[in-house]
Parts: sequence; structure tokens; C-alpha cells
Amino acid sequence: MKQFNWQRSSALSAALLMTMSACQPLNIAQAKSQPQTRIKGCNAESLLLPAHKDVEALRKLYEQYLGRTPVEIELGLSRTEFAQSLAQLSAGLERLTEQSLSSEDAALLKRLQQDYATELRQVDQPRDDRNRWFGLPSRRPRPTGLPPALTGAQPAPAEAVAQSKVSRDQVGRAQPIAPTSISPPTPEPRFQDKDRRHLPGTFNTEDYQRINENPFFLPQRTPLSTFSIDVDTASYSNVRRFIRQGQLPPKDAVRLEELINYFDYDYASPKGDQPFSVSTEVATAPWNNQHKLVHIGLKGKELEKEQPSNLVFLIDVSGSMKRPNKLALVKKSLCLLVHQLKPEDRVSLVVYAGRAGIVLPSTPGTQKATIMNAIDRLEAGGSTAGAAGIKMAYDMAERHFLKNGNNRVILATDGDFNVGQSSDAELERLIEQKRDRGVFLTVLGYGTGNYKDNKMELLANKGNGNYAYIDTLLEAQKVLVNDLRGTLFTIAKDVKIQVEFNPQKVQAYRLIGYENRLLRDQDFNDDQKDAGEIGSGHTITALYEVIPAGVKSDVELPDIDPLKFQKPTSSSNSSDLMNLKLRYKQPTGSKSQLISTAIADKNRSIQAATDNLKFSAAVAMYGMVLRDSNYKGEATLNQVLDLAEQAKGEDLQGYRTAFMQLVERSQTLQQVRAEETKAQVSP
Repeated sequence: MKQFNWQRSSALSAALLMTMSACQPLNIAQAKSQPQTRIKGCNAESLLLPAHKDVEALRKLYEQYLGRTPVEIELGLSRTEFAQSLAQLSAGLERLTEQSLSSEDAALLKRLQQDYATELRQVDQPRDDRNRWFGLPSRRPRPTGLPPALTGAQPAPAEAVAQSKVSRDQVGRAQPIAPTSISPPTPEPRFQDKDRRHLPGTFNTEDYQRINENPFFLPQRTPLSTFSIDVDTASYSNVRRFIRQGQLPPKDAVRLEELINYFDYDYASPKGDQPFSVSTEVATAPWNNQHKLVHIGLKGKELEKEQPSNLVFLIDVSGSMKRPNKLALVKKSLCLLVHQLKPEDRVSLVVYAGRAGIVLPSTPGTQKATIMNAIDRLEAGGSTAGAAGIKMAYDMAERHFLKNGNNRVILATDGDFNVGQSSDAELERLIEQKRDRGVFLTVLGYGTGNYKDNKMELLANKGNGNYAYIDTLLEAQKVLVNDLRGTLFTIAKDVKIQVEFNPQKVQAYRLIGYENRLLRDQDFNDDQKDAGEIGSGHTITALYEVIPAGVKSDVELPDIDPLKFQKPTSSSNSSDLMNLKLRYKQPTGSKSQLISTAIADKNRSIQAATDNLKFSAAVAMYGMVLRDSNYKGEATLNQVLDLAEQAKGEDLQGYRTAFMQLVERSQTLQQVRAEETKAQVSP
């Protein structure tokens, strides 16, 4: 077998990115019903989401004439950053003597220059040609050490941060991808590819907890299945980041339940005092027509009146956060959240690097400008004492605790804690103690390369909160604006599910996903055992794959010897497939309440199922294909697209359409991987 050629792999991936960039941009949501994407942000600047018409126009010009799009355009920009990128584009076009703009594109460029004339005049004009191309200032960078937020020093402009020593060393090392018709090479864009992706063979320290996929169980031996619900969505946006950057994700980055729960489903609203509704459905499994798929859906109650919030933003400003997809994106994300604050809300801001510090004391929601100015002053530098920052943030939250309010720490980081009290066990105990006192934790993950997914998921799980990965400003809008109520306002906590299977109806079963949320059977009735939370309006979905009794399946089932002393129990000829039980607590309660319902056996084809079941099945099938699951059966990405198309519905926010675009890109990547594999084994 030939030795694998990493250079060839990188070239193929780069070519793939070029091919994909010529297609319709992959946006998280392009909702006609959404508000205007130009949003007032820090220091009265406007934040332009990746779906904004001007950003898409700028992206088109870059891809058409320069062959490469700066990373800031993919993430989302302020108006000043937009003007900088526009100036870079203009400078690059001046160099292209062999290719002129079409009349349509020339008019588009002129319109953008007119609309952003004020910001263009404010762009610092550098001295040399290279800086002129990049839009970089000629100022000297700030010395490394404590972040200015802790020293009280006057912050350098955002452009100066980009000129850190690391970035200066990188400038000019590689040439950008350019159309073959253009002969003069052009300098590297402001940030190298490693800010956006980590292709095979390149260095990175991203860390994911190993997933041991749930196997099939026999109900005669294991009649109960018990797990905690999960409302996290980080895996989906992280997988999307890999795909968009031209690389299939690692298997352990694909958590099926988080892919499924990224989407809302049309479940019935709860009635009476019950905090959530329960919906169930049974149909044929689309990847194996001998099996059945059991769909369980929960929907949280919408709060009629929101509680006041006591929020503590805990921001990682260590040196590892200098990249544009880290602290710069954090600041823009939090600006979106600040605009949702009510007058009765309060916000504090704590940062940590070599040490932790309070940047903004508790401030009422009426003082949005004060809050946003504090966020805007943040700069990255120093090592990472994450645990010290977490402790200080919790202390701040407890100091201003609202008895009848939402008390929450919002941690924004890449998860790379490397200095101080950073063992998982110590952090777990600290977060559990604060959770029991009524202060919950939301974790927002950012960045690539050193991203610590396993640690961040652990912290959110222990803190009675949710975990999201923010890869663009558009995802920040989804998490912190569109889904804000469900993200911040908990309506039920410690929600557990326990299912008992009828051995007369079920030969074997497996839970799809939730591998790191499994509980012991006795944990279901133990009110001391922590479990998941449901937010206002949240929908939660779980799927079981069931092999009916008497079916000769092509799946290898566990081989267990017959029991000598136990006798199989009769189910009284029940027609029920399984019995579903749920336990939950009120947000401030300590005693759980029980809900129980039977799920009847049904012989329904996947085509006759609801859109809820079909779309969740399509997403699960997509995850199984990405993971190359042992249980994916006949699943293909074409099947995923067909089923998702049937269940797309109105899709007002565009998330399901964007999912289908993601699947199409995954198909292209699979083809590239197949070609690479074939090239390795060919003589």
C-alpha cells in the first residue's frame, strides 16, 4: 500500500472548498420572517450576520475574483470590519491586471463602497503594500501578559490584536488559492487556514470524549432503559464547522441526540400545570425495514411572564482566545444577548487569564451601552486559570442572587484550561455545589485547534445548564436571540426517562444516542441523582430502534445463556410495545413528580409517519452515516435527503433547508475521501 500523501489530501480539500464556495452559501438560517440582520452592537456599530445581503455580496466578489474568502466574512462582521475586508478586496482587485470586473460586479462593488463610505474613510491606511493588502495597521502590538481588562490599560484597537507576534510570523508564509488565470501570486489573507479548519495531518489538540455506541439489549435480560434528557446542541454546529471547512468530523464529535435536538419539532403544548407535554409515535425504521422506530417527544411550557435574570458573563481572555473565531466572536455574540435584556435584568462581567478579575460589577439591563462598552474593551493575552474565573463568577452570581429569578453564569471559552485548579473532579464539585444553591451554568464554546469539547460538555451537564457551540454570528443569533427563552429559563429540572419493554412484542431494542446520559435503573427513583433540564418552549426528542418479536433480523444480537433460576414473566397479552415513565422536579424543587404512559404497538410505514418522526429519523440517519455506525443498516446520504425533503415543512427559519445543504456537502466530502482511499491502494 502506498504511503498516504498529506499534501495531496490538503490540495484536494482546498479544491473542494473552492468548489463548494461557488455554490449557494451554507447558512444556518435564511428566514424571510426574521428581523433585519443589521443589529446595533458594541459602540453603536452594526453587526452584519453571514446571511446579510451585503456580506453575501462581498463573499461573492471575493470568491469570483480572488478565489478565497477571509474568515471574518464567514463568522460575521461589524461595519468597520466589513469596510476593512472591502478595502482588502479593492486592493486585491487593483493587482488583477489580467481580469476585469463584469459590469454587474463593478456596479455591486461601487454600491458597497458608497454604502460604507463613512467606515472606509475610518479604515487605517497602512504604509507598505503587504499591510495595504491585509488592511492591517502599522502600530506595534501590545506586550503579552495580563489582559488590558485587568490592568486598566487603554485597549488597543481590534486590528492591533490581529498583529500579535504569532500572526506576524504567519504573514506571508503561504500563498492563497487563486484562479488559474491569474499569474501574480498574492499574499496570505490576514489569518491562516488553521484559524478555520484542521485538515488531516495538521497539528491540533481538540479533545472529544470517546463514544461507545449503544448496542441492542434483550428485554428478557434487560427490560429497563434509563437515561437523562439532553438539550445541548453543540455537536451539530461543531459538525457543521468541520463539514464547511472541508473535512468530515471525527466520530466522537458526532453525538446523535445533539444533532436531533438542534431542531424544533411540532409537538403539542402542555396542558394544565404540567411543565411539558409527552408525544409518542411508532413507525418503520427507514434504515432497516425489518425494525421499528419509536419516537418520544417532549415540549416545555412557554413562560407567560419571564423571570428577571441575574447573569454573570464569564469570558476566557487567555492567549488561546486571540483568534477571530474566538474572543472577537464572543464579543459580538454577547452584544446580541445584551440587546435582549429587560430593565429588571442585571449583568456582571468576569474575565480570566493568568488570573481572574471583575470587569463590570452588577449592572441593570437599562444600561446597555455601559455593558457593551465593557465587553468591547476585552482583549486576549496570558495563560488560562479557568477554575479561578468560574469561582469568582459564581461568587458574583450569589452576591446578587434573585430569589424568584433566573441566576446563571454564562461561560464563553474554548475550554482549554491549563493553569490553576483545573482537574475535572474539582470543577465538578464546585459547579454541583453552586447548582444546588440555584445558580445554573450555560457554556458557549468557541474556536478550533485546541477546542476541549469533552470538558465543556461536562461542565454544562454538572451545572444544570446547556452547552452550545458558536461557529458564526448567525449561530449566536440562534442560541442567544431566537432560542433565548429556552436557553436561559428552566421550567423543569432533573428530567429522567425510564422505558420498560414488553418481551412479547420486543425481541431487542437500542437507544439512539444519549451514550453519556445513561443512568442506572435505580437512579430513576433517586431524587439525589442529577439529570437534564428543559427550558421554556424547548423540544426534546429521543428515538429507540426496536426489533419486533419473531423477526429474523440481520443485526447480530447478544448471545446470553438461558437463566436457571429466573422464569420469564407474562405481560398479560398486552398489546403495548413499551411503558414510558418520566420524573422531573420544579426548577426550585427537591421532590420529583412522576408521569407514566403506555406506547401501543403500531404497524405504520415511515411514509405514513408525521414530519416530526421523519425529520428526526433523517437527522439520526445522517449522524449514523457520519459515524459509520454498526447499526446504520442500508442508510445512505441520499436516503437522508429524500426523507428530510419530505419532512421539511414550512421551515420558516431555514434550519431544515440548511441541514439538507450540509448533507449535500457531506456527500461531496465522502466522494473526496473515497478518491483518496482509492489513490492510496492503487499501484
